[in-house]
Amino acid sequence: MAIWPPGGEPCPRCGTSRVGLFCETCGYKFAVQPPWAPATPVPPPASAASFSSPPAPVPWPPPPAAPPRSSQPPPWAPLGWTAVVSCDPLYYDAVQAAHGPDRAVVSLPSGYAERRFPLAGRQMQIGRRSVSRGVDPEIDLTGPPADPGISRLHAVLIATPDGGWAVLDPGSANGTLVNGTEIPTGVQVPLCDGDRINLGGWTAITVHRG
Repeated sequence: MAIWPPGGEPCPRCGTSRVGLFCETCGYKFAVQPPWAPATPVPPPASAASFSSPPAPVPWPPPPAAPPRSSQPPPWAPLGWTAVVSCDPLYYDAVQAAHGPDRAVVSLPSGYAERRFPLAGRQMQIGRRSVSRGVDPEIDLTGPPADPGISRLHAVLIATPDGGWAVLDPGSANGTLVNGTEIPTGVQVPLCDGDRINLGGWTAITVHRG
C-alpha cells in the first residue's frame, strides 16, 4: 500500500491535508496512480544492420569436392606381365610353306637374343618405329635383325579390367596369330599366361604373368 507524507494535497471536500488514501476527516477517497505502474516500453533505435541485405543461403548438403588428380594407373591396371620377343623357326617354316616359291625371300636370323618388355599402362603398341609417320610403338621390333613382315603398327596389347591383357590386330598387312590361329581384324582376343603371338615372317611374342 502506498504511503504519502504529511502535508500532502488538500482534500477537495473538507480541505484537510492528505496523509493517506482516504481523508481522515470526511473519508474522501483520493484518486491515485500506483507507484509500481510499469513504464511505457520504448522501442530500441533502428540500427544500420537491420537494413542490410540478408546473408546468402548456404547450400545443403555441400557439393562434393573434386577428387585429386593422380598419375597412378587405374586400380584394375594389370601388373607383373612381360612380353618376351624371340625368333620362332617353326612359324618361319610354316610361313614359307604356305606361300611357296613365290614368297619373297625372308632370311631366318641366327643367334637371335630374346628381348623382354614389361607390360604397363592401358595399352602397348607392337610394330616398327617410323619417325616420318609418327609411329613409336612401346614394343619396337625395328631390329636389327629386322622382320620385314611386320607392319609399322602391327598389333596392340590392351589391358583388361580383370587384370589381364588382350591383343588386337588393327589391320596389319600380314595378319596376327595367337597360338597358331589367325585372329580377325579389329577384335580383342584375351590372352593367358604362356600364350604365343606370331607375326611377320619369324617373330614370336610370348606373354608371361608374374
